[in-house]
Amino acid sequence: METIVSAEANGKLLFLNVAEGEHQKVGELVALVDTTLLHLQKQQLLASLGTIGKKTQNPNPQISVLEEQKRNLVRERDRVQRLLTDKAATPKQLDDLNGQIEVTEAQIKAARRTAGAVNTGILGEKDPVLAQVKVLNEQIRRCYVRNPLDGVVLTKIAEPSEVVGFGSPLYKIAALDTLELRAYVSGDQLPALKIGQSVNVLVDQSGGGVQSLSGTVSWISSKAEFTPKTIQTKEERVNLVYAFKVKVANGEGVLKIGMPGEVVLGSQSAVGSRH
Repeated sequence: METIVSAEANGKLLFLNVAEGEHQKVGELVALVDTTLLHLQKQQLLASLGTIGKKTQNPNPQISVLEEQKRNLVRERDRVQRLLTDKAATPKQLDDLNGQIEVTEAQIKAARRTAGAVNTGILGEKDPVLAQVKVLNEQIRRCYVRNPLDGVVLTKIAEPSEVVGFGSPLYKIAALDTLELRAYVSGDQLPALKIGQSVNVLVDQSGGGVQSLSGTVSWISSKAEFTPKTIQTKEERVNLVYAFKVKVANGEGVLKIGMPGEVVLGSQSAVGSRH
């Protein structure tokens, strides 16, 4: 099965390390699209995150002043209470001091609430920026093209320094350890064909001989079609046939994409080609 590997980002192709006929392992880094602009955008966002942190309010200095005022008022209230015991002060003086203490405590709570609300709003600005950073990280990741499967490069489509876009094809690769033969049978032959069935596949050898290989039926079409032009004979042009696929191991590398072959079904054969 052939696979076209495409770019997932827009920009200049900095390198493409593949060559036609070369084997590539899965996961290998084979290409890179320029990430300069994306990195600059990311640095800009990270800088704005630092600015947001500096906007937060620290209520501690104001609260420290209010707490010192409260301590002074408490000391004055305690003194007035002692004087009141000796009848050297009035109850009104004590009530006034208690009232001032309550007001100071309320101011301390209000300062904490105000600073907390303001900081929550400021820190809330970080979430959208962090989300944008994640998007950029994903876009940067997609600039690094990794080979998706073990196989042989069939065609190199792009070249370094070209400007590519999302979906631009870079190269074509295929796993050649197992190939599929697409063949066709008539309606009379179809009942004898089952998925998972072992069959013999015949391919031509140099010198005019034929090599027999073992294969397994992997798919059978549920719809009939006219005999493909590539394999039909004059007598078969009006016949309806059913397509099916046979997987054949290619351990020795004998089989090539597009090579014709025959599937032997008892005493009959079905003609097809590999892809």
